[in-house]
Amino acid sequence: MRFVQTSMRRAHRHRVTGAAALASVVALATLTSCAEEPKNAGAKGGASITVGLTYTPNIQFSPFYVAAEKGYYKDAGLNVTLRHHGAAEDLFGALSSGKEDVIYAGGDEMLQARAKNVPVVDIATFYQKYPVGLIVPKDSDIRTPADLKGRKIGTPGPFGETYFGLLALLKEGGLSTKDAKVQNIGFTQQAALTGNKVEGVMGYLNNDAVSFKEAGKDVRSITLNSGSAGDQLVGVGLGAKKKTLDKRGDDIKKFVDASLRGLRYAIDHQDEAIKLSEKYVPGLRGEKQRNNARAVLKATAPMMRNDQGELGAIDPQTWARMADFMYDQGLLEKTVTPEDAYDTSYLPKS
Repeated sequence: MRFVQTSMRRAHRHRVTGAAALASVVALATLTSCAEEPKNAGAKGGASITVGLTYTPNIQFSPFYVAAEKGYYKDAGLNVTLRHHGAAEDLFGALSSGKEDVIYAGGDEMLQARAKNVPVVDIATFYQKYPVGLIVPKDSDIRTPADLKGRKIGTPGPFGETYFGLLALLKEGGLSTKDAKVQNIGFTQQAALTGNKVEGVMGYLNNDAVSFKEAGKDVRSITLNSGSAGDQLVGVGLGAKKKTLDKRGDDIKKFVDASLRGLRYAIDHQDEAIKLSEKYVPGLRGEKQRNNARAVLKATAPMMRNDQGELGAIDPQTWARMADFMYDQGLLEKTVTPEDAYDTSYLPKS
């Protein structure tokens, strides 16, 4: 669940990513400078698939941990390697080189990658609702995007989902970055807001907002409105290169189906999902960490289904709006044909 910031290096997830968001995401674990040891899951001798989880081990990736521990990959005849990225690793580097077959990344990041000639295709969108928003003190007089005019707003930097979300909020309020006092604060949202260095911070609703609450800071979030800026951005999901899809389409379909089974189980059995994730996430057996993981999963679950209750759904209209929005905002190096950036045929038919 990128629960995710997709650039922490990519910490959402990416906090979940959250994708994402995704993930983010924000951290529940300390970033490392090198990739974690990959873990294999599934049938020995089965079709091998390596998925890039773009952050250190974290509860946000519980759908994949659950799919592995419940035997969903094995049942599909797959030998899946869960590969966590290192802090300084290029998001799409391993995918481009062939070291990974599938990547868990934001739709917005995939679109940027395609503008840089990386032929990645979204094959399942996990985060149906964009997971970032503006977090402000509960008593703040900032209540709508239009109220951001002239305000000090903190964001990790001009990258990833938190920044894209800020641009969308400003657009929703009829503003631009020239109208607000945007400050790049790194991943210090709590310190910056608590210390009154800024009047609001961009963060993940299913992680940063949870962390403020756990720290005893009363906050509320200003989110993107559904139907306007809120559906101009595509959340974290699974992506693969066109070449991989053409050569290994059946294996990829099986992987998507098994991973979505893991997502469904993690949403419906959150305490068990945490238990199954202990093998993968260092320190998760501690009470504080488990309580945090529980709060994150609870906040994340509503973001994973669309209005029809579907998991993994891809919305072509949102992709079209996002391509226009990102190009207009100068986030793409060149125009991208949105229809080339996704493929719904790898989703389960039911």
